[in-house]
Amino acid sequence: MNNTTLCETKNPTRGEQVSYLLPAVNIYQTPEGYTLEADMPGVTRDGLEIYLDQNELTLLGRRQPGPSKPETTHYRESASGDFRRVFELDPEIDTDKITARVENGVLTLHLARREQVKPRQIAITD
Repeated sequence: MNNTTLCETKNPTRGEQVSYLLPAVNIYQTPEGYTLEADMPGVTRDGLEIYLDQNELTLLGRRQPGPSKPETTHYRESASGDFRRVFELDPEIDTDKITARVENGVLTLHLARREQVKPRQIAITD
């Protein structure tokens, strides 16, 4: 969870860069398509943004800043900051059927395959 990546802000003319935490992700293949799970501790539904631009899927999770008490902090491993991850989707994904939910800091996306690329059994006729 301590991985960070640098990404340009939405105003590249100013040359600004912002650090984002890179969420850990698991991707599973299912009979219907794929399931993607992204760990974003501290991120709620209100702090999530999911963008789709052609075949590029962007996940952005914003955490509310926790109480800051540097004088009483003895040890800290959790990093503060926002999460960002970008994926290039396979053309077989039906982008109109992507669903998302977040529970306990885990974002789960279901990525369905297009009907014409799903495996199917061919009936044998006489």
